[in-house]
Amino acid sequence: MPFISRPFTTLPAHKVTTAEIIDDIVGRHPGHPRLRVIPRAIGNLGVESRYFTRPLTAPTVSGGASIEERSKAAFDDALAMATRAAKDALTANGLAPGPAPGSYADIDGIITTHSTGWAVPNLDIRLIPALGLRPTVRRIALTTMACAGGTQALIRAVDFVTARPGSKVLVVAAEVISSVYNHNDTSIEAMIYKALFGDSAAACIVTDEPLGPGLRIAGPDDTLEYVLPDSLDRYSGRIAADGFHFDSTKEALSAADDVLPTVLDWIGPHQPVDWAAIHPGSPRIITDTGRALGLDDIDTRHSTATLAHEGNLGGVSVLRVLERTHAEPPEHGAHGVVIAYGPGFNTAALRGTWHTP
Repeated sequence: MPFISRPFTTLPAHKVTTAEIIDDIVGRHPGHPRLRVIPRAIGNLGVESRYFTRPLTAPTVSGGASIEERSKAAFDDALAMATRAAKDALTANGLAPGPAPGSYADIDGIITTHSTGWAVPNLDIRLIPALGLRPTVRRIALTTMACAGGTQALIRAVDFVTARPGSKVLVVAAEVISSVYNHNDTSIEAMIYKALFGDSAAACIVTDEPLGPGLRIAGPDDTLEYVLPDSLDRYSGRIAADGFHFDSTKEALSAADDVLPTVLDWIGPHQPVDWAAIHPGSPRIITDTGRALGLDDIDTRHSTATLAHEGNLGGVSVLRVLERTHAEPPEHGAHGVVIAYGPGFNTAALRGTWHTP
């Protein structure tokens, strides 16, 4: 049975408050026709602060840096955070740097998810020398999964460990979503996204033997991958001469609700859900998903806390929520669901039980 160990999250140095972002938007767009609406819309996000890899005033965030500069900064920062998070996860699970047994070289597979910035080779290959992994380590690089990336990476790790018993798989997610903070985007949705997202990286190890407390998955049948038909434009990214952009339509507001019937059918009418790690994409996503699963605000508090203090972390989000869950763990054997939503509109989920050695 695949086992997901505790994730470890790396947050960057620059804490940015929502008040600072509102001030920046108001200062840059004094003549915006909906200027009075913007602070209220941002205030309804439930985000108090988030962390950026660079200051809010940096050219690659709120300034006029080129797409080349933005892309390089985003990837360099993502790699640095990913390396730190991975080392924390490896060390916490008793592995040390070096080629000897019991070292990082014991990792059999690495699965990465990263969708902000652009680089070839990507995180998977660059982390091999950075961590001292074996040159023959198996690799899967997810590069456009965005908010569903962390959960999707865990699903691929479950597949890997099931197919190759005894394996240790390192899962690493990293996102620098401050790279889409762009003052050339002036719609209300764009203003909201400026305040919604934060930067981070997280890592964990998936094995078929418990490494401590964590989530145990019976096997691949306890994972879900679903793409909502006719939903390609609900959330999407694009690249232009002035940088990266994140777009959405009004239908995006109901996208999570539209896939929940499929999620509930997969869970089944007789399977209890005692706890959940829900992607903190917005207050509505957390509330609607929790309610559909039969959970209350207490049960979804780790998702709400992540959104409030760090924002929507993209593909890292669910790993961060799982990390918070370890601080206040469910009872041994409690049934849980990990679920995230991403552009497409796609859904990724796992179900399992909490294991306490």
